[in-house]
Amino acid sequence: MPEDYFSEAVAARYDQSSADMFEPAVVAPVVDVLAGLAGEGAALELGIGTGRIALPLSQRGVRVHGIDLSEAMVARLRAKPGAERIGVTVGDFATTRVDGRFSVAYLVFNTIGNLTSQDAQVACFQNAAAHLEPGGCFVIEVGIPDLQRLPPGETVRPFTVSPTRLGFDEYDVASQGLISHHYTVVDGDLEVASVPFRYVWPSELDLMARLAGMTLRHRWSDWDRGPFTSDSRKHVSVWEKPGPPATA
Repeated sequence: MPEDYFSEAVAARYDQSSADMFEPAVVAPVVDVLAGLAGEGAALELGIGTGRIALPLSQRGVRVHGIDLSEAMVARLRAKPGAERIGVTVGDFATTRVDGRFSVAYLVFNTIGNLTSQDAQVACFQNAAAHLEPGGCFVIEVGIPDLQRLPPGETVRPFTVSPTRLGFDEYDVASQGLISHHYTVVDGDLEVASVPFRYVWPSELDLMARLAGMTLRHRWSDWDRGPFTSDSRKHVSVWEKPGPPATA
């Protein structure tokens, strides 16, 4: 079982520390895309967390089930209004199976990087495909590694600098490793956390999808379906599981 980095202390202030990601202007485009892909079917969120996307998606009438490793994060979700409509399974989303078939499975906000080996990421694609009904889609939102801004010989890039919070990404280019270091002032005390990730390129994700029997359907630079270019800082990719064979 992977290590759970989303402890009670992290879960207790997760919504507040990521408040900008909970803004309606940020959430609405995500829900629009996922609701459109779900149609009349159900959605499976891998890494459901405290329900940032699952709750508004459920409010749109989509049946949602989620998988998450962190019992503390899931407890925060279950305490929110509307959570009774959402099924949740605690476990490793790369391998945990749940009952039913889904029109869409999705991973948002760089969550694929929480799987810190290529094998685990490949397993995640296979797990998603196993849950999808024919013609269903697997969606990932993930940033493009910031290596173009990394001078030769340097390994660290800041991603947050404020009076109460500092954040630095430490890259290991040889192994596609990334450790996010967080220094946060909480009630006058300094809290320090370091979380490992594995960054992954779009082409590598496409190959993982192919190994799981899926093909790329869309790739955008954001949830508003902007074109993906060499200057894009992230991508939203949609892979499709083959549908049933056409009848004569």
